[in-house]
Amino acid sequence: MTDTQQGPLDGVTVVEAGTMISGNTVGRLLADFGADVIKVEHPANGDHLRHFGPQKAGVGLWWKYLARNKRSITLNLSTEDGKIVFEDLISEADVLVENFRPGTLERWGVGWESLSERNPGLIMLRISGFGQTGPYAGRPGFGTLAEAMSGFAYLNGYPDRAPLLPPTGLADGIAALFSTFSIAFALYHRDANGGSGQYIDTSLIEPIFSLVGPQSLRYQQLDDIEERSGNRSTSSAPRNVYRTKDDRYVAISASAQPIAMRVFDAIERPELKDDPRFETNEKRLENVEALDDAIQAWMDENDRETVISVFEDAEATVAPIYNIADILDDEHYNAREAVVSVPDPELGEGLVQNAFPVFSETPGHVSHLGPQLGEHNDEIYGELLAYDATERTRLAEEGVI
Repeated sequence: MTDTQQGPLDGVTVVEAGTMISGNTVGRLLADFGADVIKVEHPANGDHLRHFGPQKAGVGLWWKYLARNKRSITLNLSTEDGKIVFEDLISEADVLVENFRPGTLERWGVGWESLSERNPGLIMLRISGFGQTGPYAGRPGFGTLAEAMSGFAYLNGYPDRAPLLPPTGLADGIAALFSTFSIAFALYHRDANGGSGQYIDTSLIEPIFSLVGPQSLRYQQLDDIEERSGNRSTSSAPRNVYRTKDDRYVAISASAQPIAMRVFDAIERPELKDDPRFETNEKRLENVEALDDAIQAWMDENDRETVISVFEDAEATVAPIYNIADILDDEHYNAREAVVSVPDPELGEGLVQNAFPVFSETPGHVSHLGPQLGEHNDEIYGELLAYDATERTRLAEEGVI
């Protein structure tokens, strides 16, 4: 953040320790809105995220995206000196974000009890696969496991095919969103309500479970397990993906009765409004094959541009199925500056999603992409912790930093 681009979290210092997607996403969200996020990495190889996914000339693009706006330092937490340095760092922090397997920090002597004694106002966010307690707590946790065990994969896909996992880190991202607002809650409790610091236990599995809908209530009340329905909805119709004449795709959702009636106008079949098969949402769900056939028949005769125009004129809900090239070319995305170009010493220029949501007074900002390993060692250790050059050299030579 520059002096003229102060976010709502200006003045909040966050230490981010851990690897891969969930913890990095929390740090990225906090940094986007003004927090000073100090990313702690092992001196030898850094965060595994640096080497994960697509690379350009050895530069990880996931890293560049999720480590943006952060400062990188190196520190070996498993050494005795590393423990001391970490405690010194935490004494300057408001928030610690960590996503090691439960018990790892305790094994290194820097668990919640010791850190909160050093800094009673500390808010410590702990992300793990299954949480800090329970019979699965010690298991290694990855988003794929959470997507499988949360019920998401069971619901996702087509009824005649195997359950479908998402193509990206969905469980990690959802857990990160829950974690980020939980930090905001804890900061408000501490700073506005005069409360204390506290630790927050976030798993990968529970946040995504909370977003799959009222599955437990449905099962308890109706003795019903929802099954896969492809692109259709079990709650409203029409709702599906349709191919247009030019071999492109659009999505339609008509969850309200007036919208469904407008779809019939858009496809030039107004008589279907009075067809007893389609007159109510319940009837449309019962006759969804015939409903989709009628819509698809019209789609077969019109290209995507025409489909979008006709549906918008009819005020029926429709959206094109976009890939990233479509998004970057879309006038609405561009008008809202949803993607920004950021100078980077390794990539030249990097296009990344902007900071969301939009604040009227304290907007977020992307100042730089993911830093090089240990790029800010001298800033943090020399300026923030006031270690002199001799001490920094010793720690570096001994592999502590």
